[in-house]
Amino acid sequence: MSESENTEYAEEQKNKRRAVRASLIVQKIPCGDGYKTLFGYAKNVSRGGLFISTVKPHEPGEKFLIELTLPTKPPCKIRCQCQVAWKHLFKRKVQQEPGMGLRFLDLTEGDGDRIEAWVEEQTTTFTG
Repeated sequence: MSESENTEYAEEQKNKRRAVRASLIVQKIPCGDGYKTLFGYAKNVSRGGLFISTVKPHEPGEKFLIELTLPTKPPCKIRCQCQVAWKHLFKRKVQQEPGMGLRFLDLTEGDGDRIEAWVEEQTTTFTG
């Protein structure tokens, strides 16, 4: 990912991001065998992407299919292609949480609306 793309993504996220106070389990959908694997816990979820807390982040630029389930009633399952925008490796004596920032690539308008509504509900629940 070029520096200008990375800067553009960071600016977009600064404008859209809201602190979500509930974690979501995100699963990676592997190619071939059809089994889902636990991928990590999502934080800072927004319409544009999310942060996944993991000690084994993927490389920036890598693309893959993920699945997350919003804990709504009924639960809302979202699958989309994403791309790693940046990663933080685990380092001793550093408070920065290890993980990676993912950008959604093909999120549908409807799924984006559902994510925004859920984020709004979470921030209202915990701040109001």
